[in-house]
Amino acid sequence: MNLSSPKYSRFKLVTAMLALASVYSPLSRAADEIKAVQIYSQDQLLRLIQRNEHLSQVVLDNCQLVQDIEARAQTLKMPAYQFLWGDMLAWGVCVSPEPERGIDFIRQAADQGLPEGLEQLGRYYAQGKLVQQDKARAVVFLREASMLGNQKAQIELAELFIDGYGSPYDYEDAYHWLYNAVTNDKKTHQKIASCLTKLEKLMHPKAVRKAKRSLDT
Repeated sequence: MNLSSPKYSRFKLVTAMLALASVYSPLSRAADEIKAVQIYSQDQLLRLIQRNEHLSQVVLDNCQLVQDIEARAQTLKMPAYQFLWGDMLAWGVCVSPEPERGIDFIRQAADQGLPEGLEQLGRYYAQGKLVQQDKARAVVFLREASMLGNQKAQIELAELFIDGYGSPYDYEDAYHWLYNAVTNDKKTHQKIASCLTKLEKLMHPKAVRKAKRSLDT
């Protein structure tokens, strides 16, 4: 073919147009948008759970990681993944809802000492969400999570104490945790202050003074 001929020029033009069409076609764009998603590291997943963004992230990732998440929860028994898989099953996120199995996986995470698992079980039992309401059982889970430093659990535990559940012998610990709590969230700060004020009314002044000790004493 004569490279300077009009026929060759048309050939180059058609070739260029076909190339552009392939780049900007809907199928090409879809392929670019659906990219392989890397499985979350333990630290990444824990941060997502703590921000309550773990389920929305799975959806944002187009549910591509369902099999990987299930394997890490069921076979490797990684606590953070047991919690995630349990929450997905409980609420039907990217899978068919199976609340009973979901709660079981969250309980497995809690049994391994995952504070977020303990807190969520405690909250669910306190509210009667997915399980039958049982405030006494809620106190047990929330106290364990509180001992591990979960601030949400510490507030929820104090609220149960204020409502008359749990043992007065535990008020001092609840006050101690909240008195030493640190947060930059105004609503949380106000809620903690309110809990401390209400707990003080249920405690002996000597117990309050003792509870105000620093965390390292």
